[in-house]
Amino acid sequence: MRIAIRVRPGASRTRVGGSHGDQLVVAVTARAVEGAATEAALRALADSLGVRRARVELVRGHRSRDKLVEVRLEDEARDGPVLRERLESLRG
Repeated sequence: MRIAIRVRPGASRTRVGGSHGDQLVVAVTARAVEGAATEAALRALADSLGVRRARVELVRGHRSRDKLVEVRLEDEARDGPVLRERLESLRG
């Protein structure tokens, strides 16, 4: 499952929630230096979705605040609906 996210580096606290257009907002305390904010965003997203970090992969946007990530699910039929419901609740 692919998810478009908007990373906000340098936030006062890490949080996942809200939307920026059709993107999920991921605010992280890490600065946008040497990929630190990207890694923090991927970890925060994995935690908020209840999946292991190894299942969240950056597809596009290595140097951009706008990113596309792939969340690999073990069983799409079983885990997909649960993940979509979590995403909707995070978007608010």
